[in-house]
Amino acid sequence: MNSQQNVITRKKFDIRGIPNSIMVLIGLVMLCIAISIVSPVFLTKDNIINVILQCAINATIACGMTFVILTAGIDLSVGSIVAFSGVIMGMMLNSGVALLFSLLCCCLMGALCGLVNGLLVTYAKLPPFITTLGTMSIARGFALYITGGRSISGFSGSFTFIGNGSVLGIPILIIIMVVTFVIGAFILRYTRPGRYVYAIGGNTEATRLTGINVNKYIIMVYTICGLTAGIAAIMLSARLNSAQPIAGQGYELDAIAATVIGGTSQVGGEGTLSGTIIGALIISVLKNGLNLMNISSYIQQIVIGSVIILAVMLDKVRNR
Repeated sequence: MNSQQNVITRKKFDIRGIPNSIMVLIGLVMLCIAISIVSPVFLTKDNIINVILQCAINATIACGMTFVILTAGIDLSVGSIVAFSGVIMGMMLNSGVALLFSLLCCCLMGALCGLVNGLLVTYAKLPPFITTLGTMSIARGFALYITGGRSISGFSGSFTFIGNGSVLGIPILIIIMVVTFVIGAFILRYTRPGRYVYAIGGNTEATRLTGINVNKYIIMVYTICGLTAGIAAIMLSARLNSAQPIAGQGYELDAIAATVIGGTSQVGGEGTLSGTIIGALIISVLKNGLNLMNISSYIQQIVIGSVIILAVMLDKVRNR
């Protein structure tokens, strides 16, 4: 009888019984408490809004990245897609093209780049890492070539309002981020393609043997990832009032970090968008806290890299 009670007790406190999103949320709360003790400025209203604004762009990209990593893939090209889509939109805006059409073309350009990634991964049978590493260089090269390496600026107030304005006191960037996550979460939780994404990440061959067109849904997730990168290009260009061919450098690492820290398994099949947005907030809070403490930017990279490794190690422990 005592042995049975011991087994029940061990199961009750087993880390595997705690949802990933809850664990990540606890980590975020503990991090906020620690930083607020060191720097009282952290919990001020203006700083909290600044943290969320800094998180918005990365979180939007990470939303699409979650779809890809759930299928055990990866997309290293999202930062370059942000730059390429942004400069295409900037050139259209400065040429007098209508605002809504320019925004639509920016999103479509991002989705098209993602579609190319998906086709190369599925039909050319190329590894996702190598494929997106190559398209990362291609997209960045196109962005630099068509602009001559120069930034595009001088946009209208109606465009920059997207990056700096607010509706009912809520910044538009935050609204875009929330809407993106709500749509993404709905797809993953309540639609058949969303269930197939998890199935493909769990066991690709078994999913294929059930008659599901695996290639179709892998192409879909890379297209979604490219689309969110295009949306992020709008957000970034509107906030900076500039479309830059060097924009988005390192964004792919932040997006992957947010996804992994948020509890999405790097081997696919497990993860949630709620965890991803918390992971993006952790990165933003961490960077903000280190800045408030006047920590060197070089040290910040070391800290964030260490957090990513720790998150992967915890994922390994849970799976084991």
